Amino acid sequence: MANENFNDKTVWITGATSGIGLELSKQFAARGARVVISARRQDVLEEVKASLPGDNHVAAPLDLANPEALIPQAESYLAEIGQVDILVNNGGISQREKFLDTDFDVYRRLIEVNYLGTVALTKVVLPQMIERGSGAVGSVASIAGLIGNQLRTGYSGSKFAVVGFMEALRAETAQYNIHCMEICPGSIKTNIARNALLGGGIAQGSSDPAIENGYPVESCAREIIEGFEKRKDQIIVGQGKEMLAPYIKRFFPKRMRKLLAITEHR
Repeated sequence: MANENFNDKTVWITGATSGIGLELSKQFAARGARVVISARRQDVLEEVKASLPGDNHVAAPLDLANPEALIPQAESYLAEIGQVDILVNNGGISQREKFLDTDFDVYRRLIEVNYLGTVALTKVVLPQMIERGSGAVGSVASIAGLIGNQLRTGYSGSKFAVVGFMEALRAETAQYNIHCMEICPGSIKTNIARNALLGGGIAQGSSDPAIENGYPVESCAREIIEGFEKRKDQIIVGQGKEMLAPYIKRFFPKRMRKLLAITEHR
């Protein structure tokens, strides 16, 4: 199904003003989709919207850190948007700090943005998909949602939650022909490290070598779209040794635990 045309599809993407979300917006729009883009800032959303090919896209500001307020706001948008064919829960935030040096509020924010924001928007969009018996929900987790590493206790916890949510959702919605996909990127060349939270809740403000030398975001977005086309349950996206980590964990778990204990991955 590669190179599928999305002319008759509406795709809602969170975290759409940078990184993977921005690139997905560009590529879906280039393939004919009407794209609904969400992030916190209206002005940046409008700039992105104006840059996309086509003129029927929608800017829908949402704050994933406030999931209770997100639900009625998203319901209002949905009434105007109409049918949503693909939901991509991409918006999120990372972490770079050891557990004992991280404030509890940082954990709350990571859960609210990465997990509860995903749950809240899916809660709004999924019923119409079930009603018509078609649709797709993809949620961006991480390889860190499959393997817990140092400096990522909050981030991994929130992304493990996303993976578990999507697996359970898949089981519940299979009878309605809903495609559910966990998207697990490795080190992708984006600004995720610069925005990652340190122990006190402030952004790191600088990138990491792994991210700077990471997998191109353009290639990552293409693989995600291909995952939707092929109705994959889970995709792992990246390059190099990190792509082997889930398989090492599965077949050699003790070896993986030893490696994680001596590797402070920043």
